Amino acid sequence: MTDYQEQLQVHHNMQTIAFYNLENLFDLVDDKYTNDNDFLPISAKKWTPKRYENKLRKLGFAISNIGKHETGKHPTLVGLAEVENAKVIEDLISSKHLEDCNYNYVHYDSPDERGIDVALLYDTTAFEVLDSEPYTIQLTNDNGLPDYTRDILLVTGLLDGEQIHIIVNHWSSRREGEKETETKRLASSNKVSDIIKTLQLQFEDPKIIVIGDFNDEPNNISVKQIVHNFNLFNPMETLRSYSRGSVYHNRKWSLFDQIFFTINFLKSSNQNYEFFKADIFDEDFLKLFHGPYKGSPFRTYLGKKYKGGYSDHFPVYAIFKK
Repeated sequence: MTDYQEQLQVHHNMQTIAFYNLENLFDLVDDKYTNDNDFLPISAKKWTPKRYENKLRKLGFAISNIGKHETGKHPTLVGLAEVENAKVIEDLISSKHLEDCNYNYVHYDSPDERGIDVALLYDTTAFEVLDSEPYTIQLTNDNGLPDYTRDILLVTGLLDGEQIHIIVNHWSSRREGEKETETKRLASSNKVSDIIKTLQLQFEDPKIIVIGDFNDEPNNISVKQIVHNFNLFNPMETLRSYSRGSVYHNRKWSLFDQIFFTINFLKSSNQNYEFFKADIFDEDFLKLFHGPYKGSPFRTYLGKKYKGGYSDHFPVYAIFKK
């Protein structure tokens, strides 16, 4: 395990791009337009200011250390899932471990029924946002009524002067069953395909990175078809194993959180960023230390029971190097 107090050498020619599902980062205020009643001081979960501050501090510590062992610094770009609104992102980036990281963010309110969104943190000293746009997924439920989910976020910007495009995702969950919900994730997959096609028409050989919680594995058709159709590289395909993943459910590891990208990140060049490595950020401090679920993510809640941990997901990250 890395000693997080040690001074690491900073590698200015390396940048970390990460993704982290924060497990219900809600504020303490009742939003009458969303179903956030579980996360209020008066709810059964007793979501109090102290618990909120504790979660912000812990998430900030985790984020600030992703990729640090390799690069000597915090990640440049961090895709987020399960943030309620802009306020919680502002509270997060001004928390103890992130206040000196120069983070700003891109966020749009999405129509998700639970009121959770995706967002992108970026270090303003290394990344400049040129353009951003949310994409809504058109879904219907069994009664033919609209079924709202998280938007997909596209951010185009300059990473140390080099143009890249980041597509941030949080696809529909498997709560009602993997097969029963597959069409929803395929709809999101098709939307990502549309975004990539548009970028390829608009730009010559664009450098595209797709990140997110896909609620599907690297080998599921929803992910596979994007990787195959656009000749992308998914380093997560070789990371998944029986003993390791980003989420642990029913005593089984899954790698729902992934980062994959266009193969122009594999071309050797002295001027531009190329792929160096990818990994799951599953350091010991993010894990349960004992009990039947030892080694799985140390989460904030288990049902209504407060555990005081970080998240029910481990972050994932990829490092790019000049």
